[in-house]
Amino acid sequence: MLTLPETSERLGVVVTRVHDLLNDNKLIAHVRDGKRYIPAALFGADGTSGKFVPGVITLLTDGGYSDEEILRFLFTEDDSLPGRPVDALQGQLAREVLRRAQAMAI
Repeated sequence: MLTLPETSERLGVVVTRVHDLLNDNKLIAHVRDGKRYIPAALFGADGTSGKFVPGVITLLTDGGYSDEEILRFLFTEDDSLPGRPVDALQGQLAREVLRRAQAMAI
C-alpha cells in the first residue's frame, strides 16, 4: 500500500495530481484509519497504472460499485483467469477483466 505522496513519487507527478486521478476514477484508494492508500499492485513494472486499470475502475464506478467493492473484485483470486484480476490487468488477460467488469456494471 502506497501513501499519496509515495504514489506521486512513483508516477512522477505532484500529489495534487494523484488527488485528481482519484477524483476522476483513474485510481482507487483503500481508506484505513482515515488515510487513503493506493495498492501498489495497480502499478506495472514501469511504475504506471497502465491503460486498463483506469478503465476497469471507471466501468465499475459508473455501474454503481463502491471503492471497497471494486478493490474486492480486483484483489479476489479467480481460478478462471487464473489469479487476481489486478494481476491480469498487467498481462494478456486485461481485456477479459475489462469484459467481466463491463458485464458486472450492467
